[in-house]
Amino acid sequence: MLQALSNIFKIPDLRKKVLVTLGLFVVYRIGAYIPTPGIDSSALAQFFDNIAKQQGGTLFGIMNMFSGGAIQRLTVFALGIMPYISASIILQLLTTVVPYLERLSKEGEAGRKKITQYTRYGTIVLSVVQSFFISLWLENPAHFQGLQIVQFTGWAFRLLSVLTLTTGTAFIMWLGEQIQEYGIGNGISLIITVGIISRLPSALYQVSFYLKTGQMDPLKLVLMAVIMVAVIVAVILITQGQRRIPVQYARRIIGRKVYGGQSTYIPLRVNQAGVIPIIFAQSIILFPATLAGVMPNPLLQAIANSLTRGGILYLIFYTGLIIFFTYFYTAVTFNPIDIADNMRKYGGFVPGIRPGKPTAQYFDFILTRITLPGAIFLAIIAVFPELIGGALSIPYLVASFFGGTGLLIIVGVMLDTMRQVESHLLMRHYEGFMKKGRIRGRR
Repeated sequence: MLQALSNIFKIPDLRKKVLVTLGLFVVYRIGAYIPTPGIDSSALAQFFDNIAKQQGGTLFGIMNMFSGGAIQRLTVFALGIMPYISASIILQLLTTVVPYLERLSKEGEAGRKKITQYTRYGTIVLSVVQSFFISLWLENPAHFQGLQIVQFTGWAFRLLSVLTLTTGTAFIMWLGEQIQEYGIGNGISLIITVGIISRLPSALYQVSFYLKTGQMDPLKLVLMAVIMVAVIVAVILITQGQRRIPVQYARRIIGRKVYGGQSTYIPLRVNQAGVIPIIFAQSIILFPATLAGVMPNPLLQAIANSLTRGGILYLIFYTGLIIFFTYFYTAVTFNPIDIADNMRKYGGFVPGIRPGKPTAQYFDFILTRITLPGAIFLAIIAVFPELIGGALSIPYLVASFFGGTGLLIIVGVMLDTMRQVESHLLMRHYEGFMKKGRIRGRR
């Protein structure tokens, strides 16, 4: 492993990619500390100190995690990359129902560029809408326990906030594209990962504080380390797990040339949906609590109280939503009929299965069954921070590194980045990260 890391800097173009990526990370983290104009930072810090224990249980907490704490400080990068993620998911879902977008998705590189452009437009629109409502939220002292966060309210502050926050999101999107083009790894995913990892020093500080004050037993710290390693190993196994469907292509003779005749496979991942089901489930189940914090309605308050984070009803609904959205998103992103039609078009078939509709039914049969363990695993990982936090009496910021969206993103992105680095090393006759075997990609 250490030898592979040293070999990275022996290859000029790979060294340049890594340094460019690290440099853009620094730019991103600097922007996460530049305050938005018109905000009283000291009053805002005082408010968040008062509610620090509840940040993980609202939509605000999710956005704060993805932005690396920028929204908590209301910096120019406060919206983070969440508008881009939302726009990407919306475009991906619309691709299955809008014929024009479906045609674009099948046009190769040109269609992909067009969809990417639409995603950028959608990101700007969502950023404008979200930043406007954030400015309205900031102007009301009732949302901040009576503290005056904005000194000079009005349309001047609202327009300035919309311009600042939208520009910040557009700049983060540009940073991700620069990493994608000139750096190493998936730019947007790496920016999300950096934001999540940036919370690690605060979590370690809390752990050290608990140890110094005697609130945490050293044996409990050892147990936490063992549990974390076991969870990470399990996440890696499920992330890399796949069912390989063998595919045989018929031999065709065209003129004097012979085409086809080779064997390959179609990998069906156990965790086909990734972290999207958890994001969907969190957004829905925490939406009443978020609305109740903005609009004091008795019905909303009752619903929010019944779905309190860590409660039995919360865990049941959360688990059910994750399993549902896992099947839903898998069905949206993987179309067995299209796969079967493309195979038949190029002379491919699954041994023992007739081409066409029987092949599509076979894919659907296999995918339905391997998705179930993946969905159950996602549900367990999602609720594990709640369980481990309650069992070991540790703060949510520390418990969040034992599962949930953050850990799944970190492991998946790291595996993907290591695979790309390893491919560069092997291409230039260097050893990869493992002496035996290869790191399998997520896709």
